[in-house]
Amino acid sequence: MDIQPLLTPYHKNITLKNRIVMAPMTRSRADNKEKVATDDLQGLYYEQRASAGLIITEGSQVSKEAVGYINTPGIHSKAQVDGWKTVTERVHAKGGTIFIQLWHVGRISHPDFHDGELPVSASAINPKAQSYTPNGFKETVTPKAMTAGDIKRTINDFKNAAANAVEAGFDGIELHSSNGYLFQQFFNGCSNTRTDDYGGTIENRTRFFFEVLDAMKTVIPQEKIGVRFNPSLHGLFGIMVDEETIPTFEYIIKKLNDYNLAYVHLSEPFTDVTDVPFAVSNIAKHFRPLYNGTLMVNTNFDQDKGNEILVDGDADLVAYGKPFVSNPDLVERFEQHLDLAEWDKDTFYTPGKKGYTDYPFASE
Repeated sequence: MDIQPLLTPYHKNITLKNRIVMAPMTRSRADNKEKVATDDLQGLYYEQRASAGLIITEGSQVSKEAVGYINTPGIHSKAQVDGWKTVTERVHAKGGTIFIQLWHVGRISHPDFHDGELPVSASAINPKAQSYTPNGFKETVTPKAMTAGDIKRTINDFKNAAANAVEAGFDGIELHSSNGYLFQQFFNGCSNTRTDDYGGTIENRTRFFFEVLDAMKTVIPQEKIGVRFNPSLHGLFGIMVDEETIPTFEYIIKKLNDYNLAYVHLSEPFTDVTDVPFAVSNIAKHFRPLYNGTLMVNTNFDQDKGNEILVDGDADLVAYGKPFVSNPDLVERFEQHLDLAEWDKDTFYTPGKKGYTDYPFASE
């Protein structure tokens, strides 16, 4: 094709110079006591990738309670806000647009992160997964079921994090409601057996998410808020698809038409769910007719597949993860049809610059 759809501008609530999005990826580089994003690491890393139409940062915890992985930067303290300011300034100086992903892992954590206290979740159900702690991978434990007070406090944590993101200079925020973390723990019946206003019916299991969304839009315009979901997640992070899973996400997506969000970000299945009862294999095609706003998709897209899904009209934006790790100039490589550099998975989560800011541009 003469003009690649991926390289065309996009204007609908969010204005982007192209439709190539850098997906949020945990990189565990905030190896400092305050868990601060620094100028020489995160600042340079995101600046190098500023030719993306949109950068979505790694998940950043909204409170100390929200953490579940080592060396991840937060957005709940003044030091963290100041650190992120240096990042947004560098990206903006290169003409980039950057959102921060707001994160609470819930039960995908470990007491090692919380002075021996239990992590929290919708219900006291062990996901039987692993947490990457300061002492290596450890088996998860049975979490504490959140009280009404816990839920109210967490809603306020997200609201404060959204306000902090504005102060740090971000162009917007993405609410991480995906990948088996706290919000998805409320959505799915396998992890939510509550009998109060936050359990049982689909409306109740999604109530927490919408209360957070409503709180955040009091401090940041809703057209600067994106949300992310993984509807057919199955067999990972303790999440299993059942007969109410897809109807729950259908309810959420339809209700989001009443908002004026920047985008809805959907992940295609992480694993083959062809033979999983009640799962949906083609997420974009299934949910596109249900949502009137901007739809972003990700998971295992290459250049051709990215262009194809835009041509088919099943998505408006395409997010790339690992290709952006090893190709800071991914946009330019797509534009010039250049080969992509391979990533080194052994340095995905290690400290320092190696495998982070030292991947060369094609022009080098």
